[in-house]
Amino acid sequence: MNIDITRLKSGIDDKTLIDLNYSFSKEQLKNTNIIELNDVKIKGEITNGIENYHLKLNINGMMILPCSISLKPTKYPFSIDLDDEIDEFLEENIENNQNTIDIFPIIWENILMEIPLKVVNEDLSDVKKEGEGWKFITDKEERINPELEKLKDLL
Repeated sequence: MNIDITRLKSGIDDKTLIDLNYSFSKEQLKNTNIIELNDVKIKGEITNGIENYHLKLNINGMMILPCSISLKPTKYPFSIDLDDEIDEFLEENIENNQNTIDIFPIIWENILMEIPLKVVNEDLSDVKKEGEGWKFITDKEERINPELEKLKDLL
């Protein structure tokens, strides 16, 4: 995702507009929990600040993640608003000709921070919720410790 900043550097333009759709490959998703990440919409702009560049982006799309209970592929929508100076980032990611900026690492880092710890598929009809010696407990059920139940009689 190299963005040409030649016109921005020379002062011809005040900002460089960004409007991209990006689909991530299986190789890029290799060490993450994400099963699929296609058609990520990236819109925003890069402006030339006083000392450095200012990046303002909106990143949204749909992640396909494994359900925490059944491991079924589950859709998880996300939307990220990014508004940041990119001075430290420039030193590492500016091209040799210094006319392009690769914003992919910034986008990827922010998408990784949006991955939830737990995703539950809404359709859990075929999931076993009880078995021999175990039972699936949700937060909605009121659980009373049997040992503490005896204390009720004392009060």
